[in-house]
Amino acid sequence: MRSVYRVLAGLVAVGVVLQAMFIALGWFTAIKDMDDGLVIDKNYEGNTGHMLHGQFGMMVIPIIALLLLIVSFFAKVQGGVRWALYVVGLVILQIALAFLSFGVAPVIGALHGLNAFALAAVAAMAARRAAVTREPAVEPTTTV
Repeated sequence: MRSVYRVLAGLVAVGVVLQAMFIALGWFTAIKDMDDGLVIDKNYEGNTGHMLHGQFGMMVIPIIALLLLIVSFFAKVQGGVRWALYVVGLVILQIALAFLSFGVAPVIGALHGLNAFALAAVAAMAARRAAVTREPAVEPTTTV
């Protein structure tokens, strides 16, 4: 279970990197399309990059984070449940920031981007904690 925990936490971190790639693909494609004459208005539905970013962010990463939380109860990783809760909390915050960016103020999108770095770092730290085995402390023996 410890290795499952490590893989799931690592997948969340890799998922954040993929998210950055997807949104870059989406906007560079949109810019190229505008250069080719496409008009982006309220009817624009996005492109493959936008679609992948949305699906990964709303479905794939949250599912992996929830699986990480479930596994954390059985993985016997020191502080594993706490780190899995951090990951789930940052995923929830990430989704909330995305919705607030569209609904309230686009400037909140900057926090969405910043939180992605925090999520990647915390997920990577959780994976690292599962990779390191903690040996019980052994008292040094003294000879008299």
